[in-house]
Amino acid sequence: MEPDTIVEVARQAAEMASGAAGVGHDDHAAGHATVPYIREIIVFLVASVLVVPLFKWFRASPVLGYLFIGAIIGPFGFAVIDDVEGVAAMAELGVVFLLFMIGLELSVERLKAMRTMVFGLGFAQVVVSGAVIGAAALWWGNTVQASIIIGLCLALSSTAVIMQLLMERGEFSSRMGRASFAVLLAQDLAVVPLLMLVTIFAAGENGHVAELVGMALLRAVVAVLLIIFVGRWLVRHLYRMVTWTQSPELFMALTLLAVLGTAWFTGVAGLSMALGAFLAGLLLSETEFRHQVETDIEPFKGLLLGLFFISIGMSIDFGVLAEEWFNVIIGVTGLIILKAIILIGLARAFRLPWTTSLRTGLLLSAGGEFAFVGVTAAMGSDIISDPIGQYMLIVAAVSMATTPFLADLGAFLKKRIDDRIGADPIQATEDEARGLEGHVIIAGYGRVGQTVARMLGDLKHPYMALDLNVPRTRECRAKGEPVYYGDASKPDVLERIGADHAGAVVVTLDNFAAASRAVEAIRNRWPGIPIFVRAWDMTHSDELFKLGATGVVPETLESSLQLAGQVLQSLGTPREAVGDIITRIREKDYAGLEAPGSDDVQPLPIDKDTREKAAAE
Repeated sequence: MEPDTIVEVARQAAEMASGAAGVGHDDHAAGHATVPYIREIIVFLVASVLVVPLFKWFRASPVLGYLFIGAIIGPFGFAVIDDVEGVAAMAELGVVFLLFMIGLELSVERLKAMRTMVFGLGFAQVVVSGAVIGAAALWWGNTVQASIIIGLCLALSSTAVIMQLLMERGEFSSRMGRASFAVLLAQDLAVVPLLMLVTIFAAGENGHVAELVGMALLRAVVAVLLIIFVGRWLVRHLYRMVTWTQSPELFMALTLLAVLGTAWFTGVAGLSMALGAFLAGLLLSETEFRHQVETDIEPFKGLLLGLFFISIGMSIDFGVLAEEWFNVIIGVTGLIILKAIILIGLARAFRLPWTTSLRTGLLLSAGGEFAFVGVTAAMGSDIISDPIGQYMLIVAAVSMATTPFLADLGAFLKKRIDDRIGADPIQATEDEARGLEGHVIIAGYGRVGQTVARMLGDLKHPYMALDLNVPRTRECRAKGEPVYYGDASKPDVLERIGADHAGAVVVTLDNFAAASRAVEAIRNRWPGIPIFVRAWDMTHSDELFKLGATGVVPETLESSLQLAGQVLQSLGTPREAVGDIITRIREKDYAGLEAPGSDDVQPLPIDKDTREKAAAE
């Protein structure tokens, strides 16, 4: 994407506005006809509303739906829209927003906690798969530059499809889910240098590739350092200033400015605009504004990314599939087999269990959306010829469509292997915990424990749970959730699920005597680990604090807060005011609600700091 794309779109909009201002009443319709890409946008929205829900109904990825829409309305279909280049210029903003969201999802703490799997297994998969696929492409007669791009593009898997599958099936926090996520993170990180390689190869047709690589790296280092050191200070101060105004519109405007401004800066510096967007997301991921930014930007990313995949579908000649169906089948089968074998081997080298390695390898063996990004960019730069590019795009699209079936195949093979050799529950628990660091241990997987796990899963934070209910653990294990039978008050059991490297323990047991025993045992064995506990009442809360709990949430009092809050809202009290009241009551430990002369109601601190502060007062 050219760095002047945003400026060009704005210029066309300005010309349209000025033209519309100068037309008379008779020319009103003509003035409106000059709105840039208005016809294409209407077709895109109508097709999306009608077609994408069908793909979701069939449990297929929306990405495939957008590709299908593009194929229908494009020049190789019914030719409803034939200006592919014009649509693609706007649609590539979707890639910018996608890279921004990837940067926003990443954080230094998350990468640090998963460093072995991301920078070890993940990068090894990208390098080895890229080298093997690139060698195959070179053997088929492609140039060295084209083979490198093809190898790296097809080495990447579909983050959108795989993450959706893991979340829908509740398997994100399983060992297989965490390994897959780590590889996907490494692949996402590899996209930026991939796009830089396309730019370098496109400019290196004159033979000065080494010089261009050196200059590109120098520009990249300077731009990254400027963005990190200047941008970090600037972004925090600007966001704090805007949040002081309490204006959602200004907050949204600043977020768009951060994304597009940083992307424009790296584009002017001769680098990929996607790199700037990625860095902007990475900067914001370390701030307190991260979650609000993510919520605000999601619709823009979704729509523009949908438009991008539609433009890709418009440029794919699916007639090639009919003409060369046999070669396409060979390409798809070869890609899946190669990537699966490489991933299974690498996963075993990183000491993942056989069944986990098998499922991870199959799940990640298909192509992904970034194949469309890289191959299309290489075709536009004449690095890859149109016939080869069309073939690679079709192979990537068809292989992506097989991802759900590959996931089902992996689950089926795992079940058959477990049934045949008999799974050792103790060994399975230790295998699941191996390599975990900073995870949360949930003691008790009832209603409260499952809610905590669901929230951790939404935030993509790993956890492991213990429960003494055999049917419940069996049911959760069948759904791929990391839940095991065990007594959380036994340090040996906790050690098997990685308590030595855990980030926190959450005790949600229904039996409050057992909860007290668990807190005491955990605090004696691991003095430094944070322990958060579900308590019954104020007396039980005081007991838990004495035993070493870091934080306590009283069940009866918290439920009374929620109940009172709903009553207030039903009486017309604004949600913000209700939230302020609840927060104030928590801070004051219910002192404001004590009945005069009441001796049986004592203030309850929510955490140790608040408790000590209340005692001092």
